Amino acid sequence: MGLSGKPVTVGILALQGAFIEHEAALQRLDRKIEVILVKTPEDLEKCNALIIPGGESTTIALLARLSGLTDPLKQFVSEKPVWGTCAGAILLSQTVENTKRGGQEVLGGMSVGIARNGWGSQVESFEAELTVNGLRDPETPFKGVFIRAPVILELNPGEADPPIEVVASLSPKLLPPALATPDHSNEPKTFVALRQGLHFLTTFHPELTRDDRFHEYFVRECVLPRLA
Repeated sequence: MGLSGKPVTVGILALQGAFIEHEAALQRLDRKIEVILVKTPEDLEKCNALIIPGGESTTIALLARLSGLTDPLKQFVSEKPVWGTCAGAILLSQTVENTKRGGQEVLGGMSVGIARNGWGSQVESFEAELTVNGLRDPETPFKGVFIRAPVILELNPGEADPPIEVVASLSPKLLPPALATPDHSNEPKTFVALRQGLHFLTTFHPELTRDDRFHEYFVRECVLPRLA
């Protein structure tokens, strides 16, 4: 499925984390996308959309504050498409549990509650095949890479305007014992990709594979409609 039409400038927050991998993925897409590595408010002003990469959420928030980017980022999130992966998903959430001492500053934008390192430490990292109907070639599973991944704890339907769409989820059988419950209340914990209007989050790292279908999805479903 080709991506054609108006020129697109996608920024990647480049303060810490896997921003180079996102840049490479965007450059592999079959349309011309200008990529800006965002380190200043001036960089951010040039962007039609933004990706917040995986990394360490507390460090990214601190560096954003020191770079004078926190308030511009919050304004950007309120107006334009943003995709957060792993740590970026934490920053897009409304509430965060399991934070470091001193708490976690967030940008908001998506009506979800999330927990840092919900799957455990680095040694509990894993890969899982995901079936995602909205992707190009949906019959081909996507390999999700989960590294100290956050866990979605709850959706906030009373605040969800526009509504939240579940893009991908895991089998409840993959939940660690600490997260599993005997009833169906653990369902949000299986959600690993959510879309709310122009905003998108994944608790895993699509950028760490050579499969660029999530990047194509973000551009097609979140970015291009904003430019129409």
